Amino acid sequence: MKPLAQTATNMPGSGIREIVHLAITMPDVIRLEVGEPNFPTPAHIIEAAYQAANNGFTKYGPSAGLHSLRELLAERVSRVNGYPVTAAQVNVSVGGVQGMLAALSALLDPGDEVLIPDPAWPNYEMAIILREAVPVHYPLYIEQGFVPRMEDIEGLITDRTKLIIINSPSNPTGAVFPRETIEALVDLAQRHDLYLMSDEVYDELVFEGEHVSPALYDAERTIGIYAFSKTYAMTGWRVGYVVANEALSQIIMKIQEPMISCVASPVQKAAEAALTGPQDCIREMRDSYRERRDAVVELLKKEAYYVYTPRGAFYIMVDVSDAGVDSRQFALNLLETCRVAVAPGTAFGNLGDHFVRISLATEKGLLLEGVRRLCEFVRSSQAKR
Repeated sequence: MKPLAQTATNMPGSGIREIVHLAITMPDVIRLEVGEPNFPTPAHIIEAAYQAANNGFTKYGPSAGLHSLRELLAERVSRVNGYPVTAAQVNVSVGGVQGMLAALSALLDPGDEVLIPDPAWPNYEMAIILREAVPVHYPLYIEQGFVPRMEDIEGLITDRTKLIIINSPSNPTGAVFPRETIEALVDLAQRHDLYLMSDEVYDELVFEGEHVSPALYDAERTIGIYAFSKTYAMTGWRVGYVVANEALSQIIMKIQEPMISCVASPVQKAAEAALTGPQDCIREMRDSYRERRDAVVELLKKEAYYVYTPRGAFYIMVDVSDAGVDSRQFALNLLETCRVAVAPGTAFGNLGDHFVRISLATEKGLLLEGVRRLCEFVRSSQAKR
């Protein structure tokens, strides 16, 4: 038989999913490896999808999404993120990840270079490689609170660089970039005539500081990636959206047709209910994640494994270098021995190798028990060396 596509074959798999696929086959595992809110989707959102299906919203919709939803999303971004947006700038997507892939498909030609963080969500690199473009990693050092330095980025820019991807609040680090960093990133993109893709999926999950969208300073060159998954506990509903300038949005809309045709209509009506219904759920979940963050930080200090405090999202990186193995092997050993699933830092880049990522989106009691087992496993592994 003829060979499979070389690009897809060479694309690395997700190191997070490797652990997920093992963990779901094992009994009694404490699941700290995946960013899955343990809260149920609010009842009024579920009811809206049910009513929409009963009312005939079961047909194809527009490739860019229902106009009623796009209007609400434009209003939401204008209100929450602070920059003016029209419905024409919005494309509804199958989660933020498919929206990102559609936007990258509109932007990248083979050989184009894209600057991405290290450590970072692995799907950036995977999507870039699928476009036959080249991911170039800029470092995020724990000594700087996982906030980028412009000198580290600028030295990587070449005449083939087209795009910088940033993520604040960050997955996997929980870093929230200060306003001056966002301003400097926009200035850097302007000076080198680069697009700036801003992953803002966790924009309403900030514990300290403020979330600042780069589109406040240059909406024309910024592409915003958003989703309902984390904000409204709607991971399985798979609904997100992309905000870009009108010309780019038109291309993304065209790409949506061969990629997905459209997002399921009942899901879009559920998203409308999320936006127009009670918003207390956001505050309640954020407060719970902050409480869990504080409890984990306190426990890590007690166990002598504390290194930093995340300021947003719902993740924390824990240094497991004392165990004496790379983080992937550590995660596999921890799962097999202690029945605790964590995401290996190697899944997020070379600079993540000493760490594992823990999701704070797990029930507090299980979360703390999982962290206790992890700390004890590091100690026992160190003692055996």
